[in-house]
Order: sequence, then C-alpha cells, then structure tokens
Amino acid sequence: MADTAAVGRRTLALAYVAVLVVLPVAVLVYRALRPGIGGLTGLLSDPTAQHAFQVTAVVAGISVAIDTVFGVAVAILLVRYRFPGRRLLSALIDLPIAVSPIVVGLALVLVYSPTGWFGPFEESHGIMIISAKPGMVLATVFVSLPLVARAIIPVLEQVGTEQDQAAASLGANAVTRFRRITLPTIRVALAYGIVLALARCIGEYGAVLIVSGNVAGLTQTAPLLIGDDFQTFQRDQGYAIAFVLVLFALVAILLGAFIRRRRTV
Repeated sequence: MADTAAVGRRTLALAYVAVLVVLPVAVLVYRALRPGIGGLTGLLSDPTAQHAFQVTAVVAGISVAIDTVFGVAVAILLVRYRFPGRRLLSALIDLPIAVSPIVVGLALVLVYSPTGWFGPFEESHGIMIISAKPGMVLATVFVSLPLVARAIIPVLEQVGTEQDQAAASLGANAVTRFRRITLPTIRVALAYGIVLALARCIGEYGAVLIVSGNVAGLTQTAPLLIGDDFQTFQRDQGYAIAFVLVLFALVAILLGAFIRRRRTV
C-alpha cells in the first residue's frame, strides 16, 4: 500500500513538472529552432536584439556585483551582531520576495523620477536615474539581493563565531578575519547565491519595465524586447531571444545544483 502511494506521488509530481515546465519549454525550443540555426542566428544578430543583450549584461553584471558586496555585509551583520531593529532588517531583506516587482518599480519612480522626492536634486546635479541604467540597476538589485544574503546566512549560523572570536583575540583585524576565516567558510554558499542572483537579474521584467522607459536601443533589456516582439507580432525574434534566456537559465540551474552538491560533500 505504501509503495502504491509512493508511486502515485511520484507520478503526480512528474505530471506536474511535465505539464507546467517541460512541455512549455519544449514548445519554446521547437518554435525557436523551427527557422533553423541560420534563421536563429539571423534573428539574434539583429541590432536591436544585440543591444538588448548588451544592456542586460551591463545591468545584470553591475547588479550582481552590488548584490555580492551588500549581501555578504548584511549576512554578517545579521548573524554576528545583535542590535535594535535586527529582526526588522531581517524582514526587510525578504520584502522583495513578497512584493510584486511592479510595485518595486513604481516605488522607485515615486522617489527618483523628476517629480519624485529626489527629482529636484537630480535635476540640479544633472543626474538621471529613472529611464536610465541607474534606475534599472536599482530595481534589479532590490529584487535580487535576498538571494545572496539568504544563501550565506545559514552557513554563518552553522559555523558560529568561535573561530572569528579566537582570531580577534590573537590580534587579527576585521579584514584579516574576513579574508582568512569568513570568506573561505562562505565561498561555496556565496557562489551559489551569485548564480541565483545572476539568473534573477537577467530575467527580471516587471520592475525594470517600470523604471527603464523600455526605449529600444537605449534602455531595453532582452526580457523587455521579448514582450515588445509579442506585442508587435514579431514572435520569431521573441522565441529566439527567449531560447537564449532559457539556455542561460538551464546552465544556471546545473551550476547551482553542482554548487549545492559541493556544499553537502
């Protein structure tokens, strides 16, 4: 009876994955490759697509670098220090996971647009955030930062603070302790968090759509171009770009699985 129930659960899980994940991805790959490799490369070599990939790479690269620095800092702060408002900070770290990215983009517009709180300051100093790459980076960092922090926090909690305290008692400064104790301890978890954050940054749509202005050749990322392609019925190019993003997501999943396996070894 137990074996029958287990088989039923496995069948249900496989059916769920097949219908909601495998089948849509398979159809997408088929539609992208239907014009042939030559047709696919031709669609991807379009100047608009090339620029969208470049913008995506720049925004994602800067965002992941910021995520890495602040994700590590926040993780260390939450695990190794006790201060008023610590639980509130921990809750705020998870806020982007619970809030719609479109709401995040709208909040950034209300703060940084020319009519927002900081609009007069930006205008007087020649700074442009909304409808420019800085706003896109802010939106992307906001939605991806928890992935780095939450990957590191469990590792720091598991190892404790004994080694760090021992090194401090021997005269090691904060930089030395971080380089020789903390960083080797969290390097695998940090790599895993970076992979997840990079995948999230490259695929972000809602928040970036609101703050970027979605101007082709200027502030249009690959996901935004896919949306435009489907609205203008240029779906072959949309399928081609989506195919590239799916390939990247698959690589990120495999790399993440490899890193997680190393964590358990």
